Amino acid sequence: MEFIFDIVIDTVLDGIRMLPFLFGAFLLLETLEHYSTAFVNRTLIKINRAGPLLGAVFGCIPQCGFSVMATNLYAGGVVSLGTLLSVYLSTSDEAILIMMSNPGRGKEILSLLAVKVIIGIAAGYLVDLFLTKKISRPKEIGSLCDHCGCHDHHGILRPALRHTLQVFGFVVLFSGILNLLIQGFGLEAISRYLLQGSIFQPFFAALIGMVPNCAASVLLTELYLGGTLSFASVISGLCTNAGVGLVVLFRVNKNRKENLKILGLLYGIAVLAGWLLSL
Repeated sequence: MEFIFDIVIDTVLDGIRMLPFLFGAFLLLETLEHYSTAFVNRTLIKINRAGPLLGAVFGCIPQCGFSVMATNLYAGGVVSLGTLLSVYLSTSDEAILIMMSNPGRGKEILSLLAVKVIIGIAAGYLVDLFLTKKISRPKEIGSLCDHCGCHDHHGILRPALRHTLQVFGFVVLFSGILNLLIQGFGLEAISRYLLQGSIFQPFFAALIGMVPNCAASVLLTELYLGGTLSFASVISGLCTNAGVGLVVLFRVNKNRKENLKILGLLYGIAVLAGWLLSL
């Protein structure tokens, strides 16, 4: 019971840390929907031109809040698919913090951050230029609230709070179940067997990185620091490690086919980046 209690406490605390990002994103969406004008729309278009650049830069900050915020803004029609992917690709969750705790790893941290930011920027702009129309359906501001009934109430605070609590509950529930499974079965032994000495390291590392839990980024970083994973492979793994942003995507974006395409595109970019780096 103590084991389960510790997992529940850790899961709830992790969820609480992202609450400000969740509420901030939903409050912005509600504000834009209620007060959007031609000026606001023109401003958003200009922001989206710099979206992948800003997304990659902010995404590399070591926490998962920006991936959650970017997901909500994408589902609400505020940011582009390229911007969303740039955030996902540059996010590293706990990896940077773990490397910072190891003396003498400064250059590696800078290299990892620089490579992931470059990948995020390049992939984001390329996706917006060539792939967005094939993967993402057109969205308008406020599309996140379609058919949810949250605007039966007046104002913006109440609907924003309602969305925040709904997604928070979903994330805590999913993360709690995932934590129990990881602690019960052990992710490290399986991943070591798959990755040790394999020429397909970027493929397997990217798969592990897609586990929407900080355990994946911790594991990938420890395997890299221990010499089991190459630099190219840990880049692949951390590029797909968008944290609970992917969980939130399937919760708030109702188009499941679109979500699966985004997931496949994220995995493909991460593997390609790792493969090119390994050359």
